[in-house]
Amino acid sequence: MTQTDAQLRDILTNAKTIALVGASSNPARPSFQVGNFLAGQGYRVIGVNPGLAGQQLYGETVVGALGDITDLVDIVDIFRAGEAVPAIVEEALSLSGPRTIWLQLGVDSAEGVALAQENGLKVVENRCPKIEMPRLGMV
Repeated sequence: MTQTDAQLRDILTNAKTIALVGASSNPARPSFQVGNFLAGQGYRVIGVNPGLAGQQLYGETVVGALGDITDLVDIVDIFRAGEAVPAIVEEALSLSGPRTIWLQLGVDSAEGVALAQENGLKVVENRCPKIEMPRLGMV
């Protein structure tokens, strides 16, 4: 499990592109707020939401599925229910380059975590980069 401050700092420092699964265009939703925060910190944030595909969010075009992303992705940040995580991890494994699966606060999936780790991905669980970055002095 990747949870130490040094490990979190390393993941966030070395990432350039984040796929945000469960992106929302509703400013009241945490995924909207986190996506805007990350984009404001200089990350390329690609929203993933079939209902918003083709729309602009975080300065990028939203895609309907992870598999629609053709560019290199460093972090797959998941804002979905735990039962959806294994399928999301499976889809992430087909992408170019993700090194980290990031499960947002309250997103739990032992199966998804195991699948990611078995395939060499780092996993961050029950954390939010919008909280962690200021805490780590990264903003």
